[in-house]
Amino acid sequence: MSFRFLHTSDWHLGQSFHGQSRHVEHAAFLDWLLGQLKTLAPDALLIAGDLFDVVNPSLAAQELLYDFIVRAHEQDAALEIVMIAGNHDSGSRIELPAALLARLKTHALGRVRWVDDSADGGDAHSLDCQHLLVPLHDRDGKRRALCLAVPFLRPAEVTGLSSGEQAEQEGEAAGKAERTRSEAYRDGVARVHQQLVSAARAARQPGEALIAMGHAHMRDGEVSENSERPILMGGEEALSTSLFPDDIAYVALGHLHRPQRVGGEERIRYCGTPLAMDFSEVDYGHRILDVTLNNESLEKVTEHRVPCHVALTRVGPAPLAEITTQLTALVAEAQADLEPTRWPWLEVTVQLEAPLIDLRARIEALLEGAPLRLIKLVTRYPAPSAEHRAPKGVKLDELGPMGLFERHYRATYDSEPDPALIEDFAQLLEEVEAARETRLEGEPATRPARKADKAASIDKTASADKAKGGQA
Repeated sequence: MSFRFLHTSDWHLGQSFHGQSRHVEHAAFLDWLLGQLKTLAPDALLIAGDLFDVVNPSLAAQELLYDFIVRAHEQDAALEIVMIAGNHDSGSRIELPAALLARLKTHALGRVRWVDDSADGGDAHSLDCQHLLVPLHDRDGKRRALCLAVPFLRPAEVTGLSSGEQAEQEGEAAGKAERTRSEAYRDGVARVHQQLVSAARAARQPGEALIAMGHAHMRDGEVSENSERPILMGGEEALSTSLFPDDIAYVALGHLHRPQRVGGEERIRYCGTPLAMDFSEVDYGHRILDVTLNNESLEKVTEHRVPCHVALTRVGPAPLAEITTQLTALVAEAQADLEPTRWPWLEVTVQLEAPLIDLRARIEALLEGAPLRLIKLVTRYPAPSAEHRAPKGVKLDELGPMGLFERHYRATYDSEPDPALIEDFAQLLEEVEAARETRLEGEPATRPARKADKAASIDKTASADKAKGGQA
C-alpha cells in the first residue's frame, strides 16, 4: 500500500531582508502550498524546522503559521502535519500550543525530553522516545508510517547520560586528549538517534515504513554562500548519514537551503527553502518534495517548484559604465503594472578603482520611477598590488594617524589617496585634536580640588593620630 507526504522546511517566517519585510512573499507561498495540498491530497505534510526566522517571532509571523494550519485542516480534515523546531526556532515556543494543535491533527516537536527510568530498572537519564515517535495514517485512518521527529538538537540537550555510562566513558577517556566540543556534540546526537531508532523498530507495525525527520548539518551537504547560521564554529558539527540505517525509508531534512541529496542517496534529502533567503540563493530552483512510499520502502520523489512571487535580481559585478547600461535596460524591461509589494528586490555590485562618494545617488537616479527596489549596493576594488600591500612588521605608533590612513587606503584601493582627500583627513585630525585639548583643559580645574581634599584628609588623619598618642 502506498503512503504519500510532502516535505518542506526552512520557511523563516518573519525574515527581515536587508531591513525589508517579506510578509507578502511568505503569505503568497503559504497560499500556494494550500493549493498544492488540495490538488495533490497527500496523507501528511512534514515541515523540517526553521518555521520562524528568529526565536522571538513577530505576531504577524506567528499568525501566518497558525492561520495556515487552521486553513489546511479546514480544507482537508484527514491531513496530518508534523513540524519540528530548527536552530532559528525556540523549541519551547514551537511546543507551547501542542495540545491545541493536536486537535488540528498537527504534531509540534520542539525539544527532546529525558526521563528517569531507574525505578523500573532502567537508566536515570533516558531519552523519552515516545515523545518523538509520531504514527502517521493514510486517508482511511490506517497506520502506514512511523515518523522519528527529531527537532534541532542543541549541545546542552544531548549530553544526558546515566551515571554508569558517564563513568564508563570517563574511564575510556583516561590518557587521551580531551574531546572537542564538536566531538561531544556528534556523540550526543548519535546517542539520541540510536535510542530512537531502537524504539521505533520495536514500535513499528508489520508493513509500516520508518520516516526520519531532522534539522541538522549533514556531512558533505552543500551550504549556501551567506545564509545558514552555523551550529558550531567551523562546520565541525556536521553529522554522518550513518545516523540513518537502511531500514529508514526516507529522511526529511531541514537546515541547508540548497535542495540536495545527501551522500548521493535518494532517500536522504534536503528540500531547501521555498524562498531565496539571500541573493546568493536565486538560482536554487526552490521546491517542495512529494514523497511516495510503498509499504516499507521508498517508491519515488517528485519535485514541485515554488513560484517566485517577488524576484531577486542581481546586477554586476561590473564597472560603473556597464552597470549603467544594464540598469537602463532593466528599467526599460520592468513591468510597470506590478503592484509595489511585488517589485523585484535589487542587488547591484559595482567595480571601482577608487571610492565614489555619490555612487548611491547615481544608482538611485537611474532607477527613479522604476518598479524596482534597490536594497543592496556593493562596491568592489582591485586587489592591492605588491607595491601597495601593507608591509609587515610596521608598528602603528611609528605610522601615526595620517600614515595609517594612507597605508589603509593603498591596501584597500590599490592607489594613492587623492590630495583633496588627504587634506580633508588632515582637517578632521585637527578638529579631533582640538576637541581633545578642550576636554583636557577642563580637567586641571578639578584636579587641584581632588589634591586639596586628599591633603586635608591626610592632615586630619595625622591630627587624630597625634591626639590619640597624647591620650595614651
